[in-house]
Amino acid sequence: MACGSELLSPSPIEQPLAPATACDEKSAKALQFIEEVTKNTDSVQERVLEEILRQNADTEYLKRFDLNGATDRKSFKSKIPVVTYEDLQPDIQRIANGDRSTIFCAYPISEFLTSSGTSAGERKLMPFIHEELDRRQLLYSLLMPVMNQYVPDLDKGKALHFLFVKAETKTPGGLVARPVLTSYYKSDHFKNRPFDPYNLYTSPNEAILCPDSFQSMYTQMLCGLIMRHQVLRVGAVFASGLLRAIRFLQLNWQQLSHDISTGTLSPKITDPSITECMAKLLKPDPELAEFINMECSSEDWERIITRIWPNTKYLDVIVTGAMAQYIPTLDYYSGGLPKACTMYGSSECYFGLNLRPISDPSDVSYTIMPNMGYFEFIPHDDSSPLTLSRDSPPPLVDLAYVEVGKYYELVITTYCGLNRYRVGDILQVTRFHNTAPEFRFVRRKNVLLSIDSDKTDESELQRGIENASVLLKEFNTTVVEYTSYADTKSIPGHYVIYWELMIKNASRPPTNEVLNQCCLAMEESLNSVYRQGRVADNSIGPLEIRVVKNGTFEELMDYAISRGASINQYKVPRCVSFTPIMELLDSRVISVHFSPAAPHWTPERRR
Repeated sequence: MACGSELLSPSPIEQPLAPATACDEKSAKALQFIEEVTKNTDSVQERVLEEILRQNADTEYLKRFDLNGATDRKSFKSKIPVVTYEDLQPDIQRIANGDRSTIFCAYPISEFLTSSGTSAGERKLMPFIHEELDRRQLLYSLLMPVMNQYVPDLDKGKALHFLFVKAETKTPGGLVARPVLTSYYKSDHFKNRPFDPYNLYTSPNEAILCPDSFQSMYTQMLCGLIMRHQVLRVGAVFASGLLRAIRFLQLNWQQLSHDISTGTLSPKITDPSITECMAKLLKPDPELAEFINMECSSEDWERIITRIWPNTKYLDVIVTGAMAQYIPTLDYYSGGLPKACTMYGSSECYFGLNLRPISDPSDVSYTIMPNMGYFEFIPHDDSSPLTLSRDSPPPLVDLAYVEVGKYYELVITTYCGLNRYRVGDILQVTRFHNTAPEFRFVRRKNVLLSIDSDKTDESELQRGIENASVLLKEFNTTVVEYTSYADTKSIPGHYVIYWELMIKNASRPPTNEVLNQCCLAMEESLNSVYRQGRVADNSIGPLEIRVVKNGTFEELMDYAISRGASINQYKVPRCVSFTPIMELLDSRVISVHFSPAAPHWTPERRR
């Protein structure tokens, strides 16, 4: 990576560097692999399906549908149904309870990977096999060769990535159940990874693998400060995780500075492996401590990332989907550094990567790699949803035959034994790389809010937040976090939106009138069914915004983690209904605002 004189412009880099200057031999081979599989998308997909069906031919699940060892697409599509998690749950529970027969996969189930628990109503258990690690590691190995085309000298420094594990649980049958990233970080693939100058972290393994989130974060931040001139990219899994790290620095910089000044570790850090590791790294550095004091004691934290880590080239965070709302706050703290969304995956399967990682967040698209699993797509149209029936197989589209501009729901078949499984992600085809389509992640296929016949999803709610936020700009204020719920106790029921605000000029906060207008701006952004309910049917009451104290959503995350959520996979729920969470939010409300008028609606208007 480069020094400060070679910092990237905050504007996106549109063209990759010439391969001769960006890639060594290893990178060149990785890029060649990407080209080969994306030039032969359909044949690779055909081979992958054949491999999966041959591997799992004798499993109970495939025999249940009389596949009889067939490995061709026609037989597979005609006999194997499209399913959801609820369809598979009884069989998954058998495995969780100790059944070791080959239900889904010929290989033994080595563990369960859990869903995030905040993007769905419950924590789902996804069967996983040890052999899948090699395939997922292959995808990881492609990320930096792609990035090297856009950002020079990434082997000249380190990455400050805030990575965490969650203490795992065990099923009644004794199988480990843990989040996908915890599984990866605890695997030999990560712990014993070979030296790679493009993938050096400031955080030692001991800190990443510490189950105590405070000790882990503290140590990772401390190491990042000590090596601040070596840091050339800063990141976390999600944008919210990086902002949590900045908040942690705001709360703990004095103790961190003390440790650096004296060369001693805070007594709050008691993990033996961390204390042993830090004893070798931590040396007295009064000059660095004084610098941290000077920067962090200021009330102005704008560009704090580039002030403390001046050679940072980009932020490595996911800012697509629900994470898009964090972009203004990330820009504030980083001075508008590029934000790289590098890969697309889930507990069920790793799907693909972003071949243009330094693109504007609104232009982020992921190329699904055809070797990772077998992929099908359900055409998606909100205005006429498709009804799936086992008696009448749906017209699913294969990976190579989706169409640019159209929306689809992702369906996967994996080596771990998921067959025609609906992931729940809605994607839009943006372009093709060779014969492989690139997709924009649109949203999860679920409804957030509903009072009557209205149905408001995450993307609509996000659009409403963005449009209402425009009214806050003149007050130098932004929405840093939000959630919602449908209040059906009032008659008629109404939407309640909780906002946490960043007011950069405390002497001139937004007025009550402006915040009331924000409620109306949100309503104007919602769909016609909602607005009809407000205007014509009177089935929905005025939208309400409740502004909460700063730090409320951090408390919400702490509460979720205390109940078993993964710090890596945690995402603020965009809709809440759990009573303790509601009570926490309501106890932090500092002002309440309602829409002052009804939104515009006519029978002719369509959205």
